[in-house]
Amino acid sequence: MTRLRGQLMAVDPMNLNQIILAEGQNINQTEIMKKPNQPKFFSTKILSEIAIFVALATALSFIVVYTLPQGGSITAGSMVPIIWLSLRRGTKIGFIGGFIHGTIQFAVLPYFIDPIQMLLDYQLAFGVLGVAGAFKKQPLLGSTIGITGRFILHFISGVAYWAPLYVPELNPYIYSAVYNGSYLLPELMISGLLIFLLQKSKALQRHL
Repeated sequence: MTRLRGQLMAVDPMNLNQIILAEGQNINQTEIMKKPNQPKFFSTKILSEIAIFVALATALSFIVVYTLPQGGSITAGSMVPIIWLSLRRGTKIGFIGGFIHGTIQFAVLPYFIDPIQMLLDYQLAFGVLGVAGAFKKQPLLGSTIGITGRFILHFISGVAYWAPLYVPELNPYIYSAVYNGSYLLPELMISGLLIFLLQKSKALQRHL
């Protein structure tokens, strides 16, 4: 019973319960909308995907068309799995995958002068491929930007370390640009072709 303007009115407890339950459902639905069910950053699924894509990139890196004397090689599209991972899971996961792949590449074929050179030529050079993840709707553009980023890091390393060591008589900027471009340009073409074929076959969209 409740009093309203001097009159007694009856309150149906069943209706009151329904109102309370309805309010609770609205609150729960609002909370669900605010907290979508998304995989955790380091969930088992994402860690498994990183391992698979890095393993595939490493396997493709052993299919070598040509290797240059001071490092760098033309492969069977070994950057594509890291780019694909980036397109699928975003820049952060792509960077982590590339960083791990770069560390493995250093372990397999190390060209080492100091830690900064190692980071430029390996971990950061492959990690920057994760930039492709920012261009999910334009995979070819993302691939081009990511591989260009790798070229820039190798170029810096060539100017600062390799040119003074191997060809001190040459202009280090020209040497580094020609040397790194001689294998990264074909790598860009191979990777672009593979990404294009994956995109045309709809395989890329199905697995993004």
